[in-house]
Amino acid sequence: MANVSDQVLFVLVGFPSLQERYYALVGTIFFLAYVMSLCANSTVVLLIIFREHLHQPMYLIILNLAISDIIYDTATLPKIISKYWSGDGTISFVGCFIQMPIVHTLNSLDSLTILLMALDRYVAICMSLRYHSIMTNRVAVILCSIGWLVGGFVGLYVTSWALPLPFCGPNKVRNIYCSLSKVAFTSCIDSTIVRTNSFYTGIVMHMIPLSFIVLSYIVIIATVCLTMSSENWLKMFNTCVTHWFIITVFFIPRIVEYGYNQYQLVPNADVNVLIICLYSYVPHVFNPIIFCLRNNEIKKTLGQIFKQMTI
Repeated sequence: MANVSDQVLFVLVGFPSLQERYYALVGTIFFLAYVMSLCANSTVVLLIIFREHLHQPMYLIILNLAISDIIYDTATLPKIISKYWSGDGTISFVGCFIQMPIVHTLNSLDSLTILLMALDRYVAICMSLRYHSIMTNRVAVILCSIGWLVGGFVGLYVTSWALPLPFCGPNKVRNIYCSLSKVAFTSCIDSTIVRTNSFYTGIVMHMIPLSFIVLSYIVIIATVCLTMSSENWLKMFNTCVTHWFIITVFFIPRIVEYGYNQYQLVPNADVNVLIICLYSYVPHVFNPIIFCLRNNEIKKTLGQIFKQMTI
């Protein structure tokens, strides 16, 4: 029953009911999403690294998020693009179990990073006079490092639950990448305990940050209503709405999908995969735009760069 890593293969099913004539179209959509995410996040990374005036706590946290998104997309999208363009959805045992901890590490990291961004906004608005003494670059780096450590621990820990499982074939993973719950489901023994542990770990890693994010924005909105003029309040409200778009797309579909895995709330497997795509890749395309590229300071920096290039 023991696994032989060079003999076990997994097959990424993707959308189970998708007809083959749509493979090229779906592969192209994934490819465009990858290119857009890679370009936008790489732009953010390069700007923040090479422009010294952007070495501020808020931008360091955004840099952390952009790096995470680049790694996540690079670890998962090329394989599923290959499946839909070449028809080969197979992934080796080693490849799958390299992908799995990366996915779970970065999912946890993104959740914690969005929490840090909400914390930064809370301190900036509700403790504005003390902001620069509380949120220093050193504090931001320490908090981001803790996020990586916690995320890495979670990723390795949940992957260790799947390693002892025997896989007898055909090992069809109903997903676009290797995640614990989907891979464990292909095991030839009952993996209910593993999938239940995965469910509760995911709920803890996302519901706790989401709860603090909601609380922080409630306090922010209350503070803004009491202290700012109607014009400034409207500007802040628009900012919060765009932030909440990312927060909603990142957290809500994820919780629904976790519920599907545990309680079969969404019986359609294609809908389930679509939900996974929604929370996995849509935020990665819009994160750099909403959190960074819409920022006046970033737009001013980009304008200066383009002006220098045209001279």
